[in-house]
Amino acid sequence: MNMRHLFTTAALVVPLVFAGGTAVAVPESASSATSAAVEVQAHHEATTKAVDVCHYTISRPTLKLGSSGRAVRQAQCYLNQAMTGAGLAEDGRFGPVTDAATRRFQACAGIVVDGLIGAQTWSSLVFWANGSDLVC
Repeated sequence: MNMRHLFTTAALVVPLVFAGGTAVAVPESASSATSAAVEVQAHHEATTKAVDVCHYTISRPTLKLGSSGRAVRQAQCYLNQAMTGAGLAEDGRFGPVTDAATRRFQACAGIVVDGLIGAQTWSSLVFWANGSDLVC
């Protein structure tokens, strides 16, 4: 085994071991190594995939007052699941009621309160909506 293969093997196995995953021996041939990497990724996805409580879309665009569509419905569903009393109609229209709920969620989650549903807010929404507790 040459140094390049040794480093490739270490690069694939060490993160798995530290992350609590199962280490997989990586074969020496390039095509076998690719197959092993694909198998490791598939195993990781199968064992870490969570069930999402809302099923409108997997798209996570930045949303704001005036936005509309399936992503807004997804956000409204998450807001309903993450907080008490949200009671949002999951109608896909980001109006004043969704804006107020978004700002309330952001304040409760301790993130920037700007009324925008961007990367940080999506991440928090997914966490709180799919968890067993409510953010507020």
